[in-house]
Amino acid sequence: MMRNRLAASLLAVALSTSGFATVPAYAAPPQSHDHDRDHDWNTPPQEFRDIQRQGFHDGIEGARKDYDNHRRADVDNRDEYRHPHVPDSAKADYREGFRRGYEVAMDHMMQGKHSSY
Repeated sequence: MMRNRLAASLLAVALSTSGFATVPAYAAPPQSHDHDRDHDWNTPPQEFRDIQRQGFHDGIEGARKDYDNHRRADVDNRDEYRHPHVPDSAKADYREGFRRGYEVAMDHMMQGKHSSY
């Protein structure tokens, strides 16, 4: 029993001094000041009304599904866009938001940046 403890202790010391158990200290990646690209690319424009915001978020989710399933990027192929489950009076606004969200998300996923739409 004492031999096992001694062997485990020696192994721990050997590993820690050889560099296997140490974590290299890397510098943090430089922080980008591109506000849109880093964390607000998925925020709907402030001028959007509630139904447009809902469409924007749904468009982002639709784009993620298409991207994850390796489908062609085409907002017109999304059922949620063609047949939104919103009142008839809100369909145009919903589709506008959906299209913008879809385009922004696809651009972000395909190119890693946000373009103005």
